[in-house]
Amino acid sequence: MRSNSRHLGIVMTAEGMTSISVSYEVRRQLNTLRTLSGYKSVNEFLNDLVRTHKITKMSGEIDTLRERMKAVADVEVEHLVDRLNLSPFQV
Repeated sequence: MRSNSRHLGIVMTAEGMTSISVSYEVRRQLNTLRTLSGYKSVNEFLNDLVRTHKITKMSGEIDTLRERMKAVADVEVEHLVDRLNLSPFQV
């Protein structure tokens, strides 16, 4: 995995870092982000980050649903009935 990430130009850790040093580095970065954003705790920061991500994702899904509903609303009923009459199944 590490060789693949290096191939793509993505380096997440310095050479020779252990899992403990990575954990400390992640904790340090989270605390920096927490401080810069004005949160009281890392948990509060992460909860808000996850909530914001979910809201953004749901907003995109709502926009997609609105577009699909508009497309359905724009269908001509007479044309649809004519197409259903061509169906080999009883309508």
